[in-house]
Amino acid sequence: MHAIKQVHLLANLKNVVFKTSVRNAAIKGVTLEYDKDPQPLFTDPETQKLLKSVTQLQIEKVFRKATVQKLSSEYKFMTTEELEDEFQRTIERAKAKLQMPPVVKVKDDTQKIISEDKALKGFSDTKYVITDISFGIKPTERKVVVRETDGTLRYAPMDVAKRMKQLYVPLPGRKIRTPKMFEDEHFQRCLDEHKYEFILDRLVVQYEPYEADYHRLCSKVYQHLNETKEFDKLRSTRHFGPMAFFYTWHKCIDDLLYDMIRRDYLRNAAELIALYYKIHNVSENYGELLQKLDQYTSMEDSALKTLRNPLRKALDNGDIHEEIETAIGKSSKDFEIDEMCLGFIEHFISTHALKKVQLELAVQTLKEINAEKKQLYEGLSKAHGVQSN
Repeated sequence: MHAIKQVHLLANLKNVVFKTSVRNAAIKGVTLEYDKDPQPLFTDPETQKLLKSVTQLQIEKVFRKATVQKLSSEYKFMTTEELEDEFQRTIERAKAKLQMPPVVKVKDDTQKIISEDKALKGFSDTKYVITDISFGIKPTERKVVVRETDGTLRYAPMDVAKRMKQLYVPLPGRKIRTPKMFEDEHFQRCLDEHKYEFILDRLVVQYEPYEADYHRLCSKVYQHLNETKEFDKLRSTRHFGPMAFFYTWHKCIDDLLYDMIRRDYLRNAAELIALYYKIHNVSENYGELLQKLDQYTSMEDSALKTLRNPLRKALDNGDIHEEIETAIGKSSKDFEIDEMCLGFIEHFISTHALKKVQLELAVQTLKEINAEKKQLYEGLSKAHGVQSN
């Protein structure tokens, strides 16, 4: 009987591995594209809230030093109230830096005819490109038209319009001709060097979000990232949300989910699964979990706590309860959140995940680690006579 069970278990395991390998092969061999307009789902308030939460607001990463450091520093004397106001402004600046690039469908390059003037046929053997260079017009509203040699007046093709706008009203950082780094040979080298944020920053500057090349190159970056599992390189950047949305749309969140579980970001893992259910209309009640999570600390509160910690240490006015939480790396509320999220995550793994075995092992390992942390937390709290919040 025991041998029969082992045979069935092995057969199920092979089936899971086979389905996963087929899915991975399909993803690796093809540049994934959105099969319909993703903009309505991406801009949905609930989707935006989930994407911002999984991105995380790690202050030290958002404001990390640039490659070329500034040679001067500015010092200010502030009262406690002024410092608190500065902390709030810092949070707002950080949120602005994490503003996600839009995800929209590829725009059709239809060259609409404005008029056909047969009297101008043969007037010139050269096409004329006319660009509106009026001051104060948005780039999307600036018109570029072409007068054909047969007298037809039509809107210019997208590549011509983009080049003419950049020629007369240049956008900072954008090149008139496509930079060499986006050619296949150089682009692949950048990917192999894991310069994901650099590539995506350049893409946002060089292309409009509705251009086919922007979608194609972004897809290559995300798929390469999914192969290397270097998701943390984009965490707390403006590109993490669109990346998570891309994986969720194409039903390949297993590796990102594994990374979140391994790093003990269970709340983010549950939010990623909720986004999966939302995008694919899966009949699972994720709204109840999200409502419960909203009652706990937000990412803004966590970021404020990070900013206040150095000041608290300098003044030496931290209490023993906070010292225990810092030593363990979790609070009593964190353990409650973990408990809620684990059941939700395990249900997804058993019903929808492709890499079930890998994810189940990650969850089991994290459970054991967190159980030891909780036991240590309760022991230290009891030893110091601290009441858990």
